[in-house]
Amino acid sequence: MKKALIFLSIMVFGITGGYLYFKEGTLPVNKNEKESKIFVISKGDELTTIANNLSNEKLIRNKIVFFFVVKQMGIEKNIQAGDFRLSSVMDVYEIAQNLTHGTLDIWVTIIEGLRKEEIAQIISKEFSIPEIEFVNLAQEGYLFPDTYLIPRQATAESILTILKNNFYQKYTPELAQKAKGLKLSESEVVTLASLVEREARFDSDRQGVANVLLKRLSENWPLQIDATIQYALGYQPVEKTWWKINLTHDDLEVDSPYNTYRNTGLPPGSICNPGLASLQAVVNADPNTAFRFYVSDKNGHLHFARTIEEHNENIRKYVQ
Repeated sequence: MKKALIFLSIMVFGITGGYLYFKEGTLPVNKNEKESKIFVISKGDELTTIANNLSNEKLIRNKIVFFFVVKQMGIEKNIQAGDFRLSSVMDVYEIAQNLTHGTLDIWVTIIEGLRKEEIAQIISKEFSIPEIEFVNLAQEGYLFPDTYLIPRQATAESILTILKNNFYQKYTPELAQKAKGLKLSESEVVTLASLVEREARFDSDRQGVANVLLKRLSENWPLQIDATIQYALGYQPVEKTWWKINLTHDDLEVDSPYNTYRNTGLPPGSICNPGLASLQAVVNADPNTAFRFYVSDKNGHLHFARTIEEHNENIRKYVQ
């Protein structure tokens, strides 16, 4: 009988202690705090990371309690990436609920190699900005690929400024100086980098492509870049893509200044928005490379050749 009473007392004590622990963990950190602060959740942050960050910012009393409250409310999948105005006067339930709506800014990711029309589709979806407005204002090549936290009320002009400012943060004076050594202007570097971006699927191939392009330019050869044909052809309604998948012989004859099969030199401008790796490949290019040709295998890896005979052998080995 005595053992049963002791066991029952321990259980009651444990349940009471657990309840008080949980209850205390749900209370506001500071009921007298008048100031709020901006709390940021990055894309991909896990619940444990969010709980740790809230605790470090003194917005919750207990990260374990926060974790269980979110699970209890069933809102884990509803928590958004973005920034939130929170205060330590909020209890843990208010904090958790606020993280599911009402972000002040929106996370937007732009990947390398998209043309401005594709980026306009992303921006239009997130900010209700008409695609045509964004496209008409955008400068191809300067919409720098990155992940951005953009104010919800941003205009097309302000978003373009954010993207272009980021480009100039990445295109450093050091890179510009290297370009000068190759007698390349900024716009020429960006255009070449856009070609590299579309031609090289893997970082290991970018430098080789940049070398070949500068080699061909120096010898006044046509660049013969399929991606420039795709750019000239524009949107493909059947394939629902801006980059035609299978080019025909007739496509290679398209009458366009972007046709690098019919025209020598660079196209009039960029064909997409390149990332930093492609920009670096261009300014570090060696126009004296021995390679003049390359071909892609079925996995997207490039194989380089010095002569047309080597190139044809690579086609036989990796394409046919």
